[in-house]
Amino acid sequence: MSKVKKKVKVIKIDVEKCNGCRACELICSAFHATPKYSSNNPARSRIRLIREPLKDLYLPVYAGEYAPAECMGRDKYTIDGKEYDECGFCRASCPSRDVFKEPDSGLPLKCDMCEDDPPQKEPLCVQWCINDALTYEEREEEVEEEVKLEDMEIGLESMVEKYGLQKVIDTVARMSKKE
Repeated sequence: MSKVKKKVKVIKIDVEKCNGCRACELICSAFHATPKYSSNNPARSRIRLIREPLKDLYLPVYAGEYAPAECMGRDKYTIDGKEYDECGFCRASCPSRDVFKEPDSGLPLKCDMCEDDPPQKEPLCVQWCINDALTYEEREEEVEEEVKLEDMEIGLESMVEKYGLQKVIDTVARMSKKE
């Protein structure tokens, strides 16, 4: 594989500044509603807040890549005397938990940095963060060029895992007859 320059978009999180207001979840779910901004459902948000209000601990985590298999990471982290599973900090949508999955279909969710037409200056969660706990950064990095599954393939793979290949084939066949 060859190396290519790629623009990397990152949301940096400053845990010390997050007050747990969940404005990031609210605007993200509204942006991704159909039609856009018509409703809000935090389960559709591509950013989630890990909350421990009694300890004044709030950690925003935004959705990353889909993981087709359950990971082996079962480490525990201790923060201010409270124990957390490694899964709690994971950005992946995976078979072992319901986080970062579309609530109606079960399809994996991934942060798209609010890419839209016209393009946003920065993701809406960053714009709406009143304490500047979320900041946006773009940089160029040299990365290995890789072949990745397209969104459609990831979605179909997830549907096949959930409902079985034959049911997906039957549904697509039935839908194609309608057109």
